[in-house]
Amino acid sequence: MDAQLLRSVFSVVERRAEHAVTFFYAHLFWHNPGMRALFPEDLAPQRDRLFAALTHVVTRLEDPGLAHYLGQLGRDHRKFLATPALYAQVGASLLAAFGHAAGAAWTPEAEKAWTEAYGRVADLMQAGAEESAAGGEPAWWDADVVRHERYGADLTLLTLRPRRPYPYLPGQYVSLSTLHLPRVWRTYSLANAPRPDGTLDLHVSRIRGGLMSTALTERLRVGETVRLSSPGGALTARTPPGKPRTYIAGGTGWAPVRALLEEAARDEPELEGRLFVVARAKEYLYGRPEAERLCGLIPGLRATFITAAPGRPRDQATERLVQALRAAVNWPAHDVYLAGPPGLLDEVAEALTGLGTDPVRIFHDRLPAVGRFRTRPGTRAEWLIEPPQLHWHNPDARAPRED
Repeated sequence: MDAQLLRSVFSVVERRAEHAVTFFYAHLFWHNPGMRALFPEDLAPQRDRLFAALTHVVTRLEDPGLAHYLGQLGRDHRKFLATPALYAQVGASLLAAFGHAAGAAWTPEAEKAWTEAYGRVADLMQAGAEESAAGGEPAWWDADVVRHERYGADLTLLTLRPRRPYPYLPGQYVSLSTLHLPRVWRTYSLANAPRPDGTLDLHVSRIRGGLMSTALTERLRVGETVRLSSPGGALTARTPPGKPRTYIAGGTGWAPVRALLEEAARDEPELEGRLFVVARAKEYLYGRPEAERLCGLIPGLRATFITAAPGRPRDQATERLVQALRAAVNWPAHDVYLAGPPGLLDEVAEALTGLGTDPVRIFHDRLPAVGRFRTRPGTRAEWLIEPPQLHWHNPDARAPRED
């Protein structure tokens, strides 16, 4: 692929990103009216993910891991019932949108390069989907709701029982869909290690204006059925036995950390480590009883619980966490497992690096985010002053939730 030509055209299109994506969906649904039913009513999150995924691909054209990423993305898109015909229709509309947005930059050479590039992307995604299907993996798993427990107004603990075995590793996450919001998928961390009865726990933090978190909190009932995608992410145990480690959980980031600790209590109860659990206020420190129970099963694990002072902003909790991390010692020897909101991840990872932790030993997943579409900066000066935040779906890597 002519990476330089692809990027030069994309640099023009991205300055009109919102216009290009709007044109893409208009073209797609005008020429394929039946396809509208495959998409959620609110297309804004879908627009975010589409253009951010394109950005991810274009910026990593020479990355050897790009083929694997696209294969996993194709595997994940099975939940949308993506067919070869759909890939072709999407490609035609995408090229039309690029041609419309790129203007004079859309030369015959540019059109040829982008046509070939999209063909390669589609081939790799379909190959990943076909491999998944050939291995017997379903497009999604149906799961029954067997527990729906609320902790205050903002937190719900769900227990689900998949109707067929659901293979995953502690620390991974799953996309969930419910009939209350057809064709909408949102991502949540799995909050337990595999159990003999096959049940799964999810911790749902209700977000103001969040359609899915509100539906799961207010409308979902025991006995209903939800759909689960294939598991993703790589916040999985990788520390050699006997080596020290630190776990840091903020808010519902407690979910994957709890899963990792359950696994450790079963497989390596003699481990030496530290656990920091942080919440914006005392009433949100819902994981403390379970954390104390797990510390009892892992005698070498020392737990610290941190909240903001009453009446103080939630940022104080993060400040207190960073202070507690600075008081700890021997960071270069520790692997760190980190889970929580994006802002906390960034601040804590920076602090840990400053304390001597090797960045490659700070393990975290930045779950697929949902945010309103933002246009790209129009000039380099705007880019430097306010670089855009990308929201993209990485189903298999350490790096990117409404909830």
